[in-house]
Amino acid sequence: MRDKTQTNSAEPGDRLIRAGALVFFIGAVATLVTVAPMLLGTTPFPTYMFGLSMLMGVGFLLAGAGVLQSIAAGRRQARAAGR
Repeated sequence: MRDKTQTNSAEPGDRLIRAGALVFFIGAVATLVTVAPMLLGTTPFPTYMFGLSMLMGVGFLLAGAGVLQSIAAGRRQARAAGR
C-alpha cells in the first residue's frame, strides 16, 4: 500500500521553517564576521553589524513558529481523521 503523503508536498509551516533557517544562517555568518575582528585584534566593524547578528534570534523564532504551525495542522488532521 502506498503512503498518502508525497515526498515533495508542502506541509503547513514548511515555508516558515525554511525561511527561519535561512535567516538564522545569515545571522550566524554576520555574528562570525562581527566577532572575528575582536579575536584578531583588528578594528571592529560598525554598529549595524551587531544588529545583523540579531538575525539569528529572528530566524530561530521564525523556524519555531513554523514548527508550531506544523504541529497545529497535524493535530487538526488527527481530529478530522478521528471523527
